Amino acid sequence: MQAGIHVVCPGCGGVNRADEEKLQRGGRPDCGACGAPLFAGPIEMRDDADFDRHISRTTLPALVDFWADWCGPCKMMAPQFAAAAGTLQTRVRFLKADTEKLRETATRFAIRSIPTLVLFRDGREIARQAGAMDAKSILRWAADHGAA
Repeated sequence: MQAGIHVVCPGCGGVNRADEEKLQRGGRPDCGACGAPLFAGPIEMRDDADFDRHISRTTLPALVDFWADWCGPCKMMAPQFAAAAGTLQTRVRFLKADTEKLRETATRFAIRSIPTLVLFRDGREIARQAGAMDAKSILRWAADHGAA
């Protein structure tokens, strides 16, 4: 990874540059425009454009949880995904995409079952896993695909 990484703000959508060395030492930067924390657990995508911005403008790998509110296994996995995010959030961007809100995105990536985790690097899908997982399994899966 390079010394400076680009991270999209979960609050205002602005792109921020963060120092990788400070992140590795436990630094938690805030957005230069709105002051929101840049690393505060999984980020809920507001719409398809928000999803595209996060995937294309963030230089960290992005792990996306495709889910829906009516899905029992999705609800069971949500705290596990959040726990995994707490462990890797400065090395992997954790995003949540509600397939009911982001229908175009879910269709574009052929999400056929939920929950489904999709790992992106440089805006491209590099791995996919359907089904609920616990935090340890999420971390292992991310590491196995070069994200951690």
